[in-house]
Amino acid sequence: MTTPAVEIRSVHKLYGALHVLRDVDLVVRPGEVVCLIGPSGSGKSTLLRCINNLEKIQAGSILVDGGLVGYRWSGADLQEATPRQARRARRNIGMVFQQFNLFSHFTVLQNLIEAPVRVLGVPRREALERAEELLAKVGLSDKHASYPAQLSGGQQQRVAIARALCMNPKLMLFDEPTSALDPELVGEVLDVLRDLAEDDMTMVIVTHEMGFARQVADTIVFMDQGRIVERGPADQVLDAPREDRTRRFLERVG
Repeated sequence: MTTPAVEIRSVHKLYGALHVLRDVDLVVRPGEVVCLIGPSGSGKSTLLRCINNLEKIQAGSILVDGGLVGYRWSGADLQEATPRQARRARRNIGMVFQQFNLFSHFTVLQNLIEAPVRVLGVPRREALERAEELLAKVGLSDKHASYPAQLSGGQQQRVAIARALCMNPKLMLFDEPTSALDPELVGEVLDVLRDLAEDDMTMVIVTHEMGFARQVADTIVFMDQGRIVERGPADQVLDAPREDRTRRFLERVG
């Protein structure tokens, strides 16, 4: 059998007494696009951050491409990995946040090549060629010498996507990538995500854009109060949800 791109088993996440993720199970196949939907505070973004080991879990396990991220086995028990082990495991994961998090003192091109050269040891010329290819892919070939402050929000987010792709990840995570954008700029970012889906990039996307989720998702996962309430093909979940809680949510956002 093909190794899952992501395998989440019985995961619990707590902030003190606040139980944010409750016994979450989820498998993402290579090349699959999974959209996480649900009300604010349901645990969607936290789950994304746990996959990338930006948040520690209190129980369960998360594997990416068959390997643990941020943890290692000690016999039958899980222990935290060393920082070096965690960084190595995270190299296969790209993440794009609500805010763009670009280096303001770097040009667009410098933003893209910094991590491949410094972290992966990619030769500068090779990194530049890859960066130029990705800027063309996101429609920003003419902006390579611009600084982030000279770009619109939509352009900055497209640069952030290209920067993540420069690390050649096997998995891309998107945490509401259009939520900080003006409405007229949302489409240009969603177009890039559609192109990635057509290229069979494995993606887990937290989104409130139901129309976009319908178009690109292989699987939609509805979360509420830290649990996965319902999952299934986009048409089934959005048009004929099995759970009353899913139906009530979609009625409000529809």
